[in-house]
Amino acid sequence: MKAWLSGLPREKADIVLLLLAAAMVLAPHALHLPPWLSVATAAPLLWSAVITVRGRRQPSLAVLAPLALLGIAGVYASYGTVLGRDPGVALLALLLALKSLEMHGRRDIFVLVFLSFFLLLANFFHTQGILGAAWMLATVLVLLAALLSAQYGAVQPRLAQRLGLLGRMLALALPLAAVLFLAVPRPDGPLWGAQHEGAQARTGLSDSMQPGAIASLALSSEPVFTARFSTPLPPQDQLYWRGVVLGDYDGATWTRRGAKGRAPASDSRIDIALEGPPSHYAVTLPASGQRRIFALDVPRSIERLPGNPYVVSSALEVLTIQPITSTVHYRVSSQARYRLQAKLPLAQQQPWLALPAGSNPRSIAWARALRGSGAHALAPADAIAAVLEHFRRAPFRYTLQPPLLGKHGVDDFLFTTQAGFCEHYAGSFVVLMRAMGIPARVVTGYQGGLRNDTDNSLSVRQSDAHAWSEVWLAGRGWVRIDPTSAVAPLRTERNLDAALPAAASPLTAWRALAGLDGGATGALAAWRQQWQQAEQAWSNWVLDTTPQRQRAMLDRLKNLPATTLALACAVLALLSAVVGALVWWRQARQGDPLDALYLQFCRQQARRGYSRAPHEGPHGYAARLAAGKATPKAHAAIAQFLAIYATMKYGNANPDEQSRARRSLRHLLTQCR
Repeated sequence: MKAWLSGLPREKADIVLLLLAAAMVLAPHALHLPPWLSVATAAPLLWSAVITVRGRRQPSLAVLAPLALLGIAGVYASYGTVLGRDPGVALLALLLALKSLEMHGRRDIFVLVFLSFFLLLANFFHTQGILGAAWMLATVLVLLAALLSAQYGAVQPRLAQRLGLLGRMLALALPLAAVLFLAVPRPDGPLWGAQHEGAQARTGLSDSMQPGAIASLALSSEPVFTARFSTPLPPQDQLYWRGVVLGDYDGATWTRRGAKGRAPASDSRIDIALEGPPSHYAVTLPASGQRRIFALDVPRSIERLPGNPYVVSSALEVLTIQPITSTVHYRVSSQARYRLQAKLPLAQQQPWLALPAGSNPRSIAWARALRGSGAHALAPADAIAAVLEHFRRAPFRYTLQPPLLGKHGVDDFLFTTQAGFCEHYAGSFVVLMRAMGIPARVVTGYQGGLRNDTDNSLSVRQSDAHAWSEVWLAGRGWVRIDPTSAVAPLRTERNLDAALPAAASPLTAWRALAGLDGGATGALAAWRQQWQQAEQAWSNWVLDTTPQRQRAMLDRLKNLPATTLALACAVLALLSAVVGALVWWRQARQGDPLDALYLQFCRQQARRGYSRAPHEGPHGYAARLAAGKATPKAHAAIAQFLAIYATMKYGNANPDEQSRARRSLRHLLTQCR
């Protein structure tokens, strides 16, 4: 491959390098563009490469114009519009690919490079992590190398030399970039993470639940939030991150009580008694487009978000007024032992007892028969224990791929399929409780998290999405009951991968090797924790540098003593002077090797009595030396030396020709005495 590229003419090699840069720009967008558009952008680049290598003519406008119109029509069909963020990026990708087939001069190359830079920046809309930034930095280097190649004439250094020059240029730019990053004011709203119109919320959980809703998130490793504890990490089976409380049931779907999509009204008083030691932790919640604030059951206090207050419902749902469109940080204090609404009036119990008429008759009849009536009726705690024991003894299975359910889904699940995910167990358990006359509701959120012992933190991902139940008991209030743990106890004791059968997912073996299954002996567990810590540091110090943090840092600098500021400025000035002197000394020391040989020649001739006048060029100097006294061999060497020097100095020789010329000049210098 290297020999094939080195055998290409310089102009063709430059075009291939430019096409490689364009492919690197488009590659990250392939994860977000429609599949057909990824193919439609890759094909023109490949076509252009073949045309370049084989020396064929580029397609005419009569061919490119219909392709462009078809691409625009495809974008409209995929997005329903050609306006907006995602359709705009798709059109830019299409334009970049088609432009590679229309490069007739240097101006077209510049247009392609600058369009690539713009599209490269658009990738920040989707990813801002360490790997994404490293890929884009490498892409910038290749783009600048292609741009630098277009600037050179016939004399062009090698690719390695050009990349080295670009690396030095970027290294010199880094200090200025750091100063601009820290000192230049930034907008209060998000830039690259801004939500566009019609954007989908990305946290995964919604205000409703039906069979399959949470199972679809189970194999997603997308991070949701990170919690760093200042107190010991709670046990795994106590890590219930409260999200949405669902109380309305129509026989198929569970939804939140009240108006959909609106924040719940904040109750004037929430009857809650807290017991035991609290857990203190700080949560980093990336932009999600939703309004949920996550905290461990149950939160004792949650720090207010600047500019976006939250409200708390009587069910302890925490929702902000505005969608979360940038990363937020908040401190939380939670307690695992509590009593919530221990004295709930009968009127407030009724909504949590409602069941749709005619739905799941077999389940309701079974539940009522199990509890009994009159003096022989089971106490609520005994009825709960009886249902959980039934889940343990009956052949229920915990699976991500349960059979489809019919009109009476709970009946089918409890008595026919007996296979399901957490939403099946939580939903059916609540139906049975309500049929027994026990107030109950479904809670969705996240359970567990990926532990990082190096910084005492947890990383919660979409695969930790979970659903459980809450029942109301007199004197105890709302009590958490997780029926899934009766069937798959490893789900709450470790995590999802430990609870699923080994063949449930082709990713299970890889996740176990990487230590993502919660095991302590994963071969890559230590590396995973270090990488997770690096990602958190990147997020805290780079991505999450908000205007408030920037102003606070500048205020701290402003409040430093005057002597400290003066000393810091003096040290910076001294360092700058030292660096400048070193650069000047190095350049003066190295110089141009061609000019160094010419200067050595001039000194040699001056010792013979023929000093070069300041105004004399190599040709005039050669004419005067030809009239001087010297042997015929020396005259020939002098004439040849000055002719080669003039050709190299003022011509367009390539680096190899310059290297051969310098060797010849060194040889001739010994004959010019």
